[in-house]
Amino acid sequence: MPHPNALKVLVIGYVWPEPRSSAASGHVMQILEAFLGQGWEITFSSPAGPGEHRADLVALGIREVPIELNNSSFDGFITELAPDIVLFDQFMMEEQFGWRVEKHCPGALRVLETSDLQSLRHARHERLKQRLKVPGAAEDFSDLFAPALREEFELMAGTDLAKREIAALLRCDLNLMVSEVEIELLVEHFNLPRSLLHWCPLMLDLPDQPLVPFEDRAHFLSIGNFRHAPNWDAVLWMKNAVWPLIRQQLPGVQLHLYGAYTPPKAAALHNPAQGFHIMNWAEDALQVMSAARICLAPLRFGAGIKGKLIDAMLCGTPNVTTPIGAEAMGGEMPWPGAIGQSASAIADAAVQLYGDQARWTNAQDAGLALLASRYQRQVHGPALIERIRACRGNLAQLRRDNFIGSMLRHHQHKSTQYMSQWIEEKNRNS
Repeated sequence: MPHPNALKVLVIGYVWPEPRSSAASGHVMQILEAFLGQGWEITFSSPAGPGEHRADLVALGIREVPIELNNSSFDGFITELAPDIVLFDQFMMEEQFGWRVEKHCPGALRVLETSDLQSLRHARHERLKQRLKVPGAAEDFSDLFAPALREEFELMAGTDLAKREIAALLRCDLNLMVSEVEIELLVEHFNLPRSLLHWCPLMLDLPDQPLVPFEDRAHFLSIGNFRHAPNWDAVLWMKNAVWPLIRQQLPGVQLHLYGAYTPPKAAALHNPAQGFHIMNWAEDALQVMSAARICLAPLRFGAGIKGKLIDAMLCGTPNVTTPIGAEAMGGEMPWPGAIGQSASAIADAAVQLYGDQARWTNAQDAGLALLASRYQRQVHGPALIERIRACRGNLAQLRRDNFIGSMLRHHQHKSTQYMSQWIEEKNRNS
């Protein structure tokens, strides 16, 4: 039972968490666990339908309350709950429900869990689409992976999605960022106050069991939710360009591709004769990762940090990825595998790593060192709680300093209020 004086937290989720389907849901669960560790009283709400692989929040002591978009019943619900903290899971939830929080619980600390910058991911996707129109585009993407942050800003700044997302960040008191690269992009080029941002990467416990050794592993693995556009693009690049080059050098190896919600277009790629196996849902992702010798993650676009690569490190499985896959993950530490910028470079690195036990073992050790340095739960969990408490203790000053955010909240509230009044008057007169 929560303590009578425990803080009340309302989480408004884009989906009901499915930590075995996506790293984003896994991160939400890690945040919830940090809150539960403080004895805080948590209510989780979402307008989404229940997913096939959703976590059992009730078993953790978290209250579940379904909500609806554009439904005034939320007003009574949040007024009665009177949360001390409201956590929006992804910026669209702040867009939909932020004005109601402002109206009925203006004193609640507003926290946004970003997962990644969606406007950055979208802009990179658009750039890839243009790049794929160039003849021979299936091979070398070194120019695609090269842009400086200023170029990323130029790509994003004119888009509707970036304007919506940045506005939501400004309307919140604290924004949780998994990527230090995205923090620098926001501060140096979008001019967000650094005080609104908190680096909160994936929060993990280090493995405490012996790792499966080189000689007991076989084949390649790729894993990720097929609904996530960067993952699907990586599957297509592997199928059409990367995997044929690997099979030329290692004719007997197989690639096992696991992912939640396998669509027919993915199932159609299954081809055992080519060693290309669509395996659908993995009941235990860490188990299948531990059985593989190499994790392939040739991501041509994306944002944030990559849960599949964290899982690979946890299992002691070296990976081969791109600069997009490795972005913001390693800091100054050696990468636990290899990073390539073309189909041939990725394939060659994968083949070398697959057959060289000494190089493979060094990569495994590098992964464990990287986890210990940057992703430990006992470091980031307390840091998150401390930051939230500090924000609550200085909320009035934080909001005065963030004048643009206060102005945006004011106009969001007023515009929705005027719209509601117009709809009510229209209904009365009809």
